[in-house]
Amino acid sequence: MTGYPTPARPVAPPAVPVDAHGDWNAAETAVGVRLPDDYKWLVATYGWGEFCDFLYLRTPFGTSEYNGIEWQRTYPPDVPDPDREEYPYPLHPTPGGLLIWGTTMDADRLCWLTEGEPEDWPVVVWSSEGRYETHRTGAAGFVEGWTSRRVESALLGTMQPDLASWFNTFRTRVDRCLILSESPLAHPERLEILRTALAPTADRGGWRSGDDEGQDHFATLDTDWLLTYDVSRPHRIRMGFPPEDAEDARRLLLTAVGLMGCEVLRITTAEGTTLPTWDTLTDEDD
Repeated sequence: MTGYPTPARPVAPPAVPVDAHGDWNAAETAVGVRLPDDYKWLVATYGWGEFCDFLYLRTPFGTSEYNGIEWQRTYPPDVPDPDREEYPYPLHPTPGGLLIWGTTMDADRLCWLTEGEPEDWPVVVWSSEGRYETHRTGAAGFVEGWTSRRVESALLGTMQPDLASWFNTFRTRVDRCLILSESPLAHPERLEILRTALAPTADRGGWRSGDDEGQDHFATLDTDWLLTYDVSRPHRIRMGFPPEDAEDARRLLLTAVGLMGCEVLRITTAEGTTLPTWDTLTDEDD
């Protein structure tokens, strides 16, 4: 589709977007307003997911309780209007109110101010601390601007300057954490071996605090696995992968661990539940 912003550094869309298609007439009837065309393009192109592990795009389709745009914070009719200084905007379905189309990792809300025609609705960032910021652009323009670092936001901050932007589809994933023994190799060497074994991969950021604390985040490009390698002792690899990839993920990751000169001391879920084997399912995996 043409006519919408093209990022200077394009964010690659997923091969199979999740919750990206459905009955737009029914969706607009449910929410009570016509929705902007650029938002429909965003949904069809990317589906339900997150940009750069931070900005979450919601869609009106699918059955997940964590997706959707029709939910809004409303007030009982017998309660006086909220304090105008704290809540300067009305909320949808009040005419001209804020309608949420996305959120962030920090629980900020990304809204339209539904005044005038849908194609003219500006984006309002409503922070989790109750502060507001208006951007005179639509949803697609805001996403393009933020991911390409052209749009500055005092409330959302910016991405790490050396990272290319990315998009993760929200999908069912199995999470495994491998707690490892030490090895004679230094951490940078172990990390290089791990990423080579899972190549091709792409950076997803990271941090360091001294020599003993830190994380490296990366993703596999061909299989959509998400990984974190912890520097801490005992060091560990955290991995999220689609359930159908369980055997390939197990094989490649255990091979990499061997090449790193490590042994697997323990396998847990993301919540910390110890598993007797990699293949053991728990309630957290359902």
